[in-house]
Amino acid sequence: MHLDVRDLRSFYYRTALGRAAQKAVRDQVVNVWPAAKGETVVGFGFAVPVLRPFLADARRVIALMPGPQGVMPWPAGQPNVSVLSEETLWPIQTGQADKLILLHGLETSENANAVLRESYRVLGPGGRALFIVPNRAGLWSSNENTPFGFGRPYSLGQLEAQLKDFDFIPQRHVAALFQPPTEQRFWMRTGNLLERAGRSITGRFAGGVLMVEAKKQVPAKAGGSGVAVRRRSRVLEGLGAPAPEPARRVPRDAAKV
Repeated sequence: MHLDVRDLRSFYYRTALGRAAQKAVRDQVVNVWPAAKGETVVGFGFAVPVLRPFLADARRVIALMPGPQGVMPWPAGQPNVSVLSEETLWPIQTGQADKLILLHGLETSENANAVLRESYRVLGPGGRALFIVPNRAGLWSSNENTPFGFGRPYSLGQLEAQLKDFDFIPQRHVAALFQPPTEQRFWMRTGNLLERAGRSITGRFAGGVLMVEAKKQVPAKAGGSGVAVRRRSRVLEGLGAPAPEPARRVPRDAAKV
């Protein structure tokens, strides 16, 4: 179930904890992708908190917001790039995206498989996707006062296995949100220190969110993007083939020779 866009906007832009979360996740996105000059960058879900660094140099930035969530104009004071979209039918041409970011788009979807199929479709050959989801082992996924406490949290193994099923090849993973999900003064003051320290470890269990970078497998596996290959039915096997000749009876006297 998707969160309401008004709640997401309020958290990220009007609360101290949300602004800290935005900075922590965005810094890791920039560490993974320091530049996108001349590229098309697409975000799905509520990815706008991490898309701003790409506005200056990218050829195009598109923020897709699913219908059940709602849409808001973004960025403020600049030409709007946000679009209200069907969750499983994106208004993006096949192979158009060079970079794709999903934030609050996969774990909250009621049809995650279809979202992954659309992700595969819009990503061009050689393109990369960054899937950002709540960490099942982290503190943030168990706190419903933040958007990361909703939807299905993932472990690293679960996320990578699901991506492989839909013809994505995981390249690397990082984590963010090592500070506790609280606005207590001590933790807010030490938040930046905790984030820097957390980046020196894998973050597989400590981080509040997991981020997996994956590339599109081209060509797709047999079956294509998570579609299972059906086995050929044996019910009609042999239909139309010549019938075997009946065995000839051997005369009883001839059998004795």
